[in-house]
Amino acid sequence: MPEIKPLSPEIKKRVLQMQQNELTEYHIYTKVAGFVKNPENKATLLKIANEEHRHYQIWETFTKEKVQPIQWKVWWYTFLSVIFGYTFALKLMEGNEGDAAYNYEDIAAEIPQAQKIAEDEERHEQKLLAILDEERLQYVGSMVLGLNDALVELTGTLAGLTLALQNTKLIALSGLITGVSATLSMASSEFLSARSEGREDAFKSCVYTGIAYCITVALLVLLPYLVFDDEHYLHALGTMLVTVVLIILVFTYYISVAKDLDFKKRFWEMALISLSVAAFSFVIGLLVKEALGIDI
Repeated sequence: MPEIKPLSPEIKKRVLQMQQNELTEYHIYTKVAGFVKNPENKATLLKIANEEHRHYQIWETFTKEKVQPIQWKVWWYTFLSVIFGYTFALKLMEGNEGDAAYNYEDIAAEIPQAQKIAEDEERHEQKLLAILDEERLQYVGSMVLGLNDALVELTGTLAGLTLALQNTKLIALSGLITGVSATLSMASSEFLSARSEGREDAFKSCVYTGIAYCITVALLVLLPYLVFDDEHYLHALGTMLVTVVLIILVFTYYISVAKDLDFKKRFWEMALISLSVAAFSFVIGLLVKEALGIDI
């Protein structure tokens, strides 16, 4: 085995950082694999974990030092895996480590193996992550259907009711009745549509659609209109619109990371449609109130 020359201080500092990152990711992949039920996905994640540990051992032979994993990162990405799914969490983690290749290139002059590790990271891990088959991502279309419909329909309905009724409790009551009815309608429509296509997962598909719709109803109706009193109905409307933008932001970001889609285009498209419908319905509510002479 050829003699390993001591590293320069700057390069050693970088290598220790890479060594710690590899060990941290090894623990993340191992922990996430521990609660994955699908045997193929579990094997994929453990394979990536072993690759990370092998890279860590290579760095250790050059630094001759032991390092500890970054515990908060292990906790954070494990938490994200539970809340948003492991595909989202792990792709987000790999995306945040995207500048690591530059570190590899910088230290390759002193450690030839660095270039090989960089190639492994690029070729193996992204390929393996791409074949993960997480159930919730199979129903993204159903969730998008429920979310989009709820955002457009409820945003318009609540904006119109705000000007027509000018009473937060009445708006909340009307919006909740509309939302529950629309949730059941949308879920049943998704079920019948999936059944007509001969899909065996029709029930799961309608459940995902219904859950997305139901969560949106709760956030848009209960949060703003039951917090503010009757006199501050415009504050409730403003809160509702901010909530709409935040829902679109979070969901679009989730989809863009998990499915490798363009974030900005999808975000602005959904936000523009929802807010345009809200503005139009707001005006309609005002006109209806004036035309019918309603004063509540």
